[in-house]
Amino acid sequence: MGAGNKTTPCITMRLVEIRVGKAWYSYLTSVLDPLILPPYVVADLYGRRWRIEEAFNTVKRLLGLSYIWTGSLNGIQLQLWGTWLFYAVLVDLGDAVADEVSLPFDRISLEMIYRGLYHFYVAHHKGLASDPIKYFAAPENRDLGVIKSIRKPFKKLIIDPFPERVSRNGSFFFEPSPQPCLTTALAP
Repeated sequence: MGAGNKTTPCITMRLVEIRVGKAWYSYLTSVLDPLILPPYVVADLYGRRWRIEEAFNTVKRLLGLSYIWTGSLNGIQLQLWGTWLFYAVLVDLGDAVADEVSLPFDRISLEMIYRGLYHFYVAHHKGLASDPIKYFAAPENRDLGVIKSIRKPFKKLIIDPFPERVSRNGSFFFEPSPQPCLTTALAP
């Protein structure tokens, strides 16, 4: 990969292909040794590529960091520090809940843990709960939505008036044709 000159040197890449069910996924990596970076780690890293974007989205949308409360540098720094600290506590609580229910962290909704803290506070105040991890992991509190439900797999929608005549190669009528389009124009 690359032109091989000073500005774009040649880079040797490794192609990693992984089959999940009936689908094949291809990844390129510059780590050539499969002992250092095994194929399943490549797929796992690729699956987690949006984790930082999810963190920024949660901090801005859920925890209110999209608005700065003050104009002073010290106030802005305190707001940033406090919000990211609370996010770290929220992630730690979500990780502990995931361990408690023996599920991967991806199946835990940080937003619903955040929204469920009020319900834990009320239950704690009434003497019904003392541990937030046990509270969120309890089967009777599943209605809080802390554990994400498993989504149905994505199915392609066939938009065709005669779907029984469509070949099942995955193409649709609105995808570009491999043959060039013929056009006519009038000369001026």
